[in-house]
Amino acid sequence: MTMPCKLVAEKQIPVQFYDFGVSAGFPSPADDYKEKKLDLNDLLIRQPEATFFAKASGDSMIGAGIHDGDMLIVDRSITPSDGKIVIAVVNGELTVKRFKVSGRNAQLHSENPKYSPINLSEGDSISVWGVVTNVVHSLS
Repeated sequence: MTMPCKLVAEKQIPVQFYDFGVSAGFPSPADDYKEKKLDLNDLLIRQPEATFFAKASGDSMIGAGIHDGDMLIVDRSITPSDGKIVIAVVNGELTVKRFKVSGRNAQLHSENPKYSPINLSEGDSISVWGVVTNVVHSLS
């Protein structure tokens, strides 16, 4: 099992940001809405020192919009709570799942009906690495 590695950009390049909804119908003149430069680090990363990236593998979280090969942005400073999507190690296996708590019981749920929940019990070796805050995936 490999530990998460922190990616650090040597050079941050802000990208032009247009602060308006992009119509999927009739085009509008975008220059009328030109705004400030946008740095995706500012938009996607709340706690840089506590953030790492991980690559999703498989289809168990497809219902949450996480596809095979997607880049997950994970924040270790956020406390896992009911309903959050987490990166966890359960009995030596690394996984991304939705954390569910019901009374004294906790489970890790897939977002694909063909996978069963993982019941967490006292005898399990469990480590939560962080909470997934954003997903980046390609449309092609």
